[in-house]
Amino acid sequence: MKNRRRSQFLARRYSNKQDGVLRAYDMRSRGNRAWAIVIFVVCLAMIAIVLFPVIWVMLAGFKDVKEFTRSTAIIPSSFSFSEYIKTWNQLKFSRYYFNSLVLIIGAMISAVVFNGLLAYVLAILKPKGHKVVFALVMATMLIPPTTSIVAQYVNINNVLNWAAKLFQVDNYQTTILPMIPLWLIYGANAFWLILFKQFFEGLPREYFEAARIDGCSDLAIFTRIVLPLSKPILVVIAIFAATAAWSDFLLPNLVLGNGPWKTVMARLFDFKSTINVRPTDIVRAVVFSIVPPMILFAIFQKQITKGVAGGGIKG
Repeated sequence: MKNRRRSQFLARRYSNKQDGVLRAYDMRSRGNRAWAIVIFVVCLAMIAIVLFPVIWVMLAGFKDVKEFTRSTAIIPSSFSFSEYIKTWNQLKFSRYYFNSLVLIIGAMISAVVFNGLLAYVLAILKPKGHKVVFALVMATMLIPPTTSIVAQYVNINNVLNWAAKLFQVDNYQTTILPMIPLWLIYGANAFWLILFKQFFEGLPREYFEAARIDGCSDLAIFTRIVLPLSKPILVVIAIFAATAAWSDFLLPNLVLGNGPWKTVMARLFDFKSTINVRPTDIVRAVVFSIVPPMILFAIFQKQITKGVAGGGIKG
């Protein structure tokens, strides 16, 4: 009788608590508690392995050259931000941040507009041959990106040379023209198209039918109905496009060259040949390059997880 009453008490206490795969009620078992502790310790170890390089780089940025080269301690002797500020001003990071911001904005707009429109056609309109188009898009995911870099570079140069002649520009590297093909390239992504398509297929069809009865065009349905209902996936695709444009090095370095629109990642590659750049300056430059994506993910992590889950599960 005593054990029965104790079981009823525990059932009432934990009946409304469900934290995940294991309910809080299940934790009264010693075996479940032991496995939960083991899993928790393993997760903590994995987190430490992942975060240790980032933390080490950030802490190393507070050291001067002497302490950086001679001391093996992880914690610096002082936490003054003066060296960070000095490196920022010395390497003129404000300009490269602005260049990367311009690239990111164009990439986000291209990713949302182009992938969203094509996904709308494939998921909602479904014209004749839409399955063939989707199969071709899926096939592009099997091609390694590095195999097409030469063809992309040649096509970009041809387009830029044609644009320079059209606008009568002697050196297009000094203009914003090289940014435009990069926007288009970052906007074309098969994975983002799939997320859009899966999300659009889960939207209520009644809205589209009512809009067509009211005389809305397909473009009006896309802008007035589909996009407002797709805010979660729009945020996810925009963040993915921003991080892809920010972290890419190869294409911006090839296309932008030594022009005034060099991005942060392309500038990082040039530090080794810059005069009077110390090892600690390179470490701080790395910190400047990894902080924005970390902040972006920390702010929008819930939207990212919900958007990917919503885009990957057909409603």
